[in-house]
Amino acid sequence: MRVLPQGIRHIPGLLDREKQEALVEIIRAVVAEAPLFVPAMPRTGKPMSVRMTNCGPLGWVTDKERGYRYQPEHPVTGRPWPAMPGALLDIWHAVSGASKEPEACLVNFYADDARMGLHQDRDEQDLETPVVSISLGDSCLFRVGGSERSDRTLSFKLSSGDVVVLGGEGRLAFHGVDKIYPNTSTLLKNGGRINLTLRRVTV
Repeated sequence: MRVLPQGIRHIPGLLDREKQEALVEIIRAVVAEAPLFVPAMPRTGKPMSVRMTNCGPLGWVTDKERGYRYQPEHPVTGRPWPAMPGALLDIWHAVSGASKEPEACLVNFYADDARMGLHQDRDEQDLETPVVSISLGDSCLFRVGGSERSDRTLSFKLSSGDVVVLGGEGRLAFHGVDKIYPNTSTLLKNGGRINLTLRRVTV
């Protein structure tokens, strides 16, 4: 039996097909206003394998010169991020148990060969409010560990419509995406996976 680290919840199939399709349309509108861009690693400038954008008052970005941070405008267009959609707020309220509203939704698009190395979500001032992650499209192999990089990790599959909550002791758990399973979902016309990560940034 799989036992997740303390504070981490996996909610399989929370969103049915109809809700998934509605979310995809909402995200298409976000991307039309705030186009996907390729983030770069601090210092090295190496491009990440995912493309991303954001919605909400703040957005997470990274580049060679200034590194990981939140800012109120798109790094390419210079325009404010689109407003946080009500459908995402509904999911947040249903699963987070938080009294504070999310201020950022990071939209990551994974092509078939994209990955995300083990990392902590710790660029926020608020490290108490849970992080809520929503999967859409092709399945992925998700890996999660403890608050130290050396802690033992556990891998499991995330499918379209699944939600993961990192809260409590699990708020600073290391996590990442080891692989994408192509053609495991028909949700996205051209394949791939969308991950939506809702976070509270300020205290």
